[in-house]
Order: sequence, then structure tokens, then C-alpha cells
Amino acid sequence: MSKQGQRSGASAAITAAWLLTAVFYFYQYSMRSAPAVMVPELSTAFGLSAVGVASLVGLFYYAYAPFSLIAGVALDQLGPRKVVPLGAAAVAIGAILFSTGDPTLGSIGRFLQGAGGVFALIGAVYLVSNFMPIARAATLVGVTQMFGMAGGSAGQFVVGPLIASGVAWSSFWLIMGIVGIPIAVFLLLLIPKREPLPDDRKAGFGPALKAMGSVFINPQSILCGLIAGLFFIPTTIFDMVWGVRYLEEAHDLPYSLAVLRSASVPFGWIIGCPLLGWVTDRIGRRKPVIIGAGLMLIACLAAILYLPPGIFPPYSLGLLTGIASGAAMIPYTVIKEANRPEHSGTATGVINFLNFSLTALLGPIFASRLMASSGGGERGIDHYQATFTPLLYGVALAVLLTLLLRETGPKARVKTAAVPELSTS
Repeated sequence: MSKQGQRSGASAAITAAWLLTAVFYFYQYSMRSAPAVMVPELSTAFGLSAVGVASLVGLFYYAYAPFSLIAGVALDQLGPRKVVPLGAAAVAIGAILFSTGDPTLGSIGRFLQGAGGVFALIGAVYLVSNFMPIARAATLVGVTQMFGMAGGSAGQFVVGPLIASGVAWSSFWLIMGIVGIPIAVFLLLLIPKREPLPDDRKAGFGPALKAMGSVFINPQSILCGLIAGLFFIPTTIFDMVWGVRYLEEAHDLPYSLAVLRSASVPFGWIIGCPLLGWVTDRIGRRKPVIIGAGLMLIACLAAILYLPPGIFPPYSLGLLTGIASGAAMIPYTVIKEANRPEHSGTATGVINFLNFSLTALLGPIFASRLMASSGGGERGIDHYQATFTPLLYGVALAVLLTLLLRETGPKARVKTAAVPELSTS
């Protein structure tokens, strides 16, 4: 199939490969968010405090961030078939190691989950960027993230009740590890081989560094990473790590209800990612959607932290927060449009690296701030407000940074292409 044919319409084989890669993303995201509903069990099993568990869980992001760069370059250099199945296998092995309850093996396992899991999103976005219709790029990237956040919601909404009903935490991780093995095998079978690279793009360490340098020195790339990260942190740190505990300790909600309320945020992502992606494709512009969603996210976070419970209908604030935070995926489209087409995998790796580096760096800081605020004792609403109010400032900064972002939507590209013609008429 020619490049033009690939981009104008996706074949059934490519669609199947992308769909399974999105399922892989669902799978790894469910394990990314599951620890939030089993903090007491993990504390007992690993012999760690709540802060220690947060650090153990955070190893996912310490692997996820740097391996984003490796994954992006590997996809551009080697193609998805050679690397995405290996990522799925690494996640499966990591889940099995985590199920042992041994601190050393558990740490290695959690690291492997992050290192392998990064190939899911970047692999899916690579398939979208190189084989799927250009006019639906943001929509399909949003749908990809929808699968991830469906996994994130399942990791709380489904796993929480399972743990509460008596299912052993270790059994969950062991079963998830076993499930990952056939996912890796089917990825190997379904992802098609890539056509050989032209002579001027042969794989190697030198071309990989050149591609990475080209993306990193582009100021638009840095802006995309920061905007995505600042939109994403309220989900990755506040909700998926501390959301259940916040609702239990600050609002005296029972565990089962707190799990359901917390799970409404990733469920909002399920709606927001494809919806906002479709809107930005529909209007042909990226920046207005990011800015509007950012203002909505600030309002929702402020209401969650400062308004008394019961003012809004149950689940509504969490749902709206997730929908607005879904705009974090729009910069994933922008960064590809702002860089060379042959660097699409590298560009996605770079934004993932910048995005989750913020989570990896700030996660322990927020945990330490919360412990310091409460003096190590019982935590209340004022302690959570003092700790997580900076999230509001972070999203506000993301909105300001969006003003500096170059518009790359279809309408902007058409306008740019038309300028030379106007100047010569």
C-alpha cells in the first residue's frame, strides 16, 4: 500500500493492530491506577507507610518517563512490530513480580510495568500518525486515550469492589500478569511489518540522536510537554494516588463510595478525550479547545477542594474534571504537527517524557507536603487544600503557555499554504 493510500483510509489490518494496541493501553492503565484502591493492603504486604507505598507506586512513572524517549525513537527506527509486543511482555512480567509482595521484586515489577507500558500509547499514536487518516488524527488519538482512561476507571471502579469483597491483592496482580502474555503474542501477530526505510533514514544511534535533538530543540515541543503534564497531574497524582483517601479523610465518605467517586474522573476522560479531539478536528483549531478546557478544569478543581460537599450532584465534579483534563491529549497531536513527519514516534516519546517527568518529580513532593501539613497524624480537608492548591496554579500556567503555542490545526495549515498563492497573485 502506498503512503498516500495508507493516510487516506486505514486498512482492516491496520485498524485491528491499532485497536489491539489500544487494548494494551487499557490493560496497562488499569494496573497503573489500581494501587489507589489497595493502599492499606499494599502497606501491610510490603511493610511500608502510605508515603512508602506512594513511592513504590511512583516507580511506574520513573520508568515511564525516560522509556518514553526510548520507545519513540525505537518506533521510528525499528517499527512498531519489533518493539510494542516486547513492551506488553514486560508489563506482564512486571505484574507477576509485583504480586510476590517482596519489596525488591515488587519494585522491579513496578518499574517494568512503567517501562513496558509506555509502548502502548506511543505505539498506538504511531499507528495513527503513520497509517490512519490525517483529518481524524486528533479524534483517533483521543479515542486511544479513551481506552487508557477506561482502564484507569476500571482499575478503581472494578478493582476497588473486588478488593473490598475479599479478593486478595496479590491474586489480582498475578491474574493481570497472566492476561498480558496473550496480549503480547497477538500484538506480534497483528502489527504489520514496516516497509524498509530509505537510505537517508537508515536506523542507527546517530540518526536516533539527530531525530531526538530535532524534536527537543523545537520550543513548540517543550510547550506541548509542559501543557500536557500540567493538565495531566490532577489525574495522575491527585485522583489516582490520593483521590480515594481524600474523599475518605476529608469528607468522611465510606471506602466503597469513595472508590466510585474517584473513578468518575478517569470515566470523564473516557468522554473528554475523544470528544475534545473530535471538536478540535471539527473546528480545525487546537488552541481554543485547550484554553476552554483549562478554564473548566480550574473551576472544577477549585470546587472539589474548597466547596462543601453536596452542592453539586454526586459524581458530576469528578466527571467534569475528567472531561476537561482530557484536553491533555491535544498537545500529543500538536507536537506531531509541529515536527517533521518522520519523527512522529520520537515526538510522541518526547511529549510523554516531559509529561510524566512532571508526575515522577512532583508525586513524591506532593506526598511529602501532605505528610508535613498533617504532621504525620490524621489528615483533614485543610491539609489536602494546603497540599493540592498548587494544582490550580499549574493548570492556569498551562493556559498561559497555550497562548504561546503555534496553532497547527487544519484551518491554520490551509491558511499558511494559501499565503504564497495570495502573494503572487
